[in-house]
Amino acid sequence: MSLEPRGREFGRAPSRNVFGAPLETCSAKPLTGFYRNSCCDTGPEDSGSHTVCVLMTDEFLRFSKSRGNDLSTPAPQFGFAGLKAGDRWCLCAPRWQEALEANCAPRVVLRATHEGALEYCKLADLKHHAIDLA
Repeated sequence: MSLEPRGREFGRAPSRNVFGAPLETCSAKPLTGFYRNSCCDTGPEDSGSHTVCVLMTDEFLRFSKSRGNDLSTPAPQFGFAGLKAGDRWCLCAPRWQEALEANCAPRVVLRATHEGALEYCKLADLKHHAIDLA
């Protein structure tokens, strides 16, 4: 998987992560992102704010399913194979915050998390769950 900075299409300035640096790739396999461009880019069409790059866990997948968003069951009609523990995915920031409050938030890849996530989540909370801080 490439960790090259990603940006929006059509010559716009590159999207930024929570540190203000260019947004890095979250996952190409499975292909993620609201725009299915492998990064947690966002825009006006993305009412769910798919901005937090997470590392899926079985606990979170069960939690999400219990909240009406089954991410583990394949939906071939949409080209979706279903997620499993260990997959990276651009998660909706409000859902991540909800999981945090339920004590089952998945780990976060900060360099691939869009700065828009900060409208819903505190940077300190994201950092506490980060897998890419050294």
